[in-house]
Amino acid sequence: MKELKAKVKSNECIAQGICAMTLTLPEEVAVRGGQFLNISTGNKAKLLKRPFGIMRKDGADVTFCYQIKGEGTECLAAAKVGDELDVLLPLGNGFVIPDDVKTVAVIGGGVGIFPLLSVIESVKGKDYYSYIGFRGKQFACLTEDFKRASKYLKIVTDDGSIGEKTNAVAAFMAERDKVRADMIIACGPPVMLRALKAQLKEKGITTPCLVSLEERMGCGIGACLVCVCKKSDGANARVCKDGPVFSIDEVQL
Repeated sequence: MKELKAKVKSNECIAQGICAMTLTLPEEVAVRGGQFLNISTGNKAKLLKRPFGIMRKDGADVTFCYQIKGEGTECLAAAKVGDELDVLLPLGNGFVIPDDVKTVAVIGGGVGIFPLLSVIESVKGKDYYSYIGFRGKQFACLTEDFKRASKYLKIVTDDGSIGEKTNAVAAFMAERDKVRADMIIACGPPVMLRALKAQLKEKGITTPCLVSLEERMGCGIGACLVCVCKKSDGANARVCKDGPVFSIDEVQL
């Protein structure tokens, strides 16, 4: 983990209300797929950094995506090429895919697709079967990137405006026997992850499954306890420090 001053290399809209920002770091930093960064907004009145999953790393360049939802992300959207922002990275534990895993099912919903793309682009030698869902066509993004990095891609939407009219969990479940995944990785809204956990249990599927949780965070390093979640044994876990990636059986959803 390092705290660095990074320069904005690019900052552009990629879908309705969703932007991608690439930062150039003063030095190269090792990043595992699924880890995240904390970044200043560029507004001194907004003291807390914002956490975002790292989507891509290319040398000293790091790219993340964000959805414009409040004053902090509005400040990020206003950042211009050459602006300097404080960034803390890499944070969290990320996804670990064992060497003997050959086929991976990737299930993503909405902004949850971003950290998943970092995994399938960086962990080579696997067959990725990707199922990504959006509310509608206007929110769809990075579909070509997923297509290039995946052996198979299915795009779904809630309204059927692009791809099938269903959700990512249902789309995977309908094809699970064909995929025969050695492992499942997933990230998306809590309702999606709850549905995935329930479906795996109902159908008796014991395939190892890792999920990345989305929680509000303060410090990003485990000190403030804002992002505490409940584990299945009743204990508490800090999503920023102990996660954000957990075994799906390890946490309450």
